[in-house]
Amino acid sequence: MPRWKVFVSWHWRWSSTFVQGLTLCLLTFAVFLPLFCHQLLYSYYFIKPLYLDKMSDRVLEESYAKGQEALRYWQSLSSTPAPVFRREENQKRPDLLITVITAWRREGSNYHYLLQVMQRLVSLIESSGEQGYAKVLVCDVESVPYRNEDASLLGKRFHVIRKALGDMDRSGEGLNTFEREKRDYVFCLQRGWEVVQPSNVVVLEDDALPREDFFPVIKNLLSRQFSSQTLYIKLYHPERLQRYWNPEPYRLLEWMGLGLVGASALSLLFSVYFSLSFSFSPSHVAFLAIYVMLSAELMGRHYLLELRRLSPQLYLVSPATECCTPAMLFPGNASLRVARYLNATFCQQGKAKDIMLYHLARSIPGERAHSLEPNLITHIGAFSSVRPNPHQPRLL
Repeated sequence: MPRWKVFVSWHWRWSSTFVQGLTLCLLTFAVFLPLFCHQLLYSYYFIKPLYLDKMSDRVLEESYAKGQEALRYWQSLSSTPAPVFRREENQKRPDLLITVITAWRREGSNYHYLLQVMQRLVSLIESSGEQGYAKVLVCDVESVPYRNEDASLLGKRFHVIRKALGDMDRSGEGLNTFEREKRDYVFCLQRGWEVVQPSNVVVLEDDALPREDFFPVIKNLLSRQFSSQTLYIKLYHPERLQRYWNPEPYRLLEWMGLGLVGASALSLLFSVYFSLSFSFSPSHVAFLAIYVMLSAELMGRHYLLELRRLSPQLYLVSPATECCTPAMLFPGNASLRVARYLNATFCQQGKAKDIMLYHLARSIPGERAHSLEPNLITHIGAFSSVRPNPHQPRLL
């Protein structure tokens, strides 16, 4: 028999590891993953032309309905005076201040993002019995007094802080959007601390909707030793940027670790239950590790992270990433340090406050910053209050 026929017959018989590996890859990457992942928004297999518009429209419709529901909820509550926070000399400091930063939206105001966020916070506080643990403030940075009708409506139930009229006139004069946004953020950090003087601070933008396990996870984070030595902990990172194939070094290490653990498990599974030719030899383990890594990346790291919601202890804390700042936890008096650091910077295109914060934490000796995964909030804002909006907002 010719040598090439011997070679082919040897390598293409079913008992060959090469054939088994090729079959496994074809079934996984050409059949099963496309079949199960083509509607997963953050998967490589997601079919944008077929599903993106429908999914985006459905999300907008649901958000609009929830916004109208939140509006009816707050309108239905009886009017009560806004609480006034005065700390007596011997009064215990609140463990947590949640400052919600808001501004009037030229577009999308009928979605009532602020009212949705505040309704969720009230529901979480009441259901978890955290009334004495957390205080909630609304920081309205709108330059035109009382144009933000949602903040005015909430002023009947919550303490709303605003800039003085003279400060409003001066704050945006001759400034670019990024610097104005930074100064508004600094104002809310400083005024929130002055009014409440809490032990810890969470700052939410008005389209950052807390998830159901918001308070248990915050408590768990603050109980960990690292939190007393960090400048801030980011509670949100865009899902589309959570992939393994990313400049963040820790994700590459996590990816490789997942591959090795998965390869070991598959080697054991194949040899015991499926009588395949895979063993624990270095070449087989390397192949299976690459197979697991590719499968995880193509399916979407975001969906693997969701498994960590089983317990607050399973949430992953890693070095901070650049983007973005819709939800931030500042342990201790870190919010005052952040305000001081940001006051010494000037923001502009390409140097927004999130990027400036990231570089400050890396350049100032003794400061550290972290990110939490999976996200502790859902970013529901399809319309920005400070930047141009697309005609038809889309999820991607």
